[in-house]
Amino acid sequence: MKFLPAVEVTEIATTLVALPIGSRLLVRSRTDWRLAAISKIGEQQIVLTVSSPSGRNYRLRRDLASEVFMEGPLPILVGEEPDDWRENFCRYDCRW
Repeated sequence: MKFLPAVEVTEIATTLVALPIGSRLLVRSRTDWRLAAISKIGEQQIVLTVSSPSGRNYRLRRDLASEVFMEGPLPILVGEEPDDWRENFCRYDCRW
């Protein structure tokens, strides 16, 4: 049986355009951190599909050069809020 090595928590800065379509990442909404996926890469912007706690999705458009940092294997879109995503992550409806 093979064991995977432990993932080190390192922060590596990159840009949003470096991630492929379908990549999952964390984004900051007005009130909390949410999961998102890259759905379209255009000439000027990237379209993200964001999940909301109500079960619906909405789209965000961000600049191609938006900064993303990697925390281990997890990409996080840099926002203006200084809070940590672990303290304010959105809880989704777990009934489904």
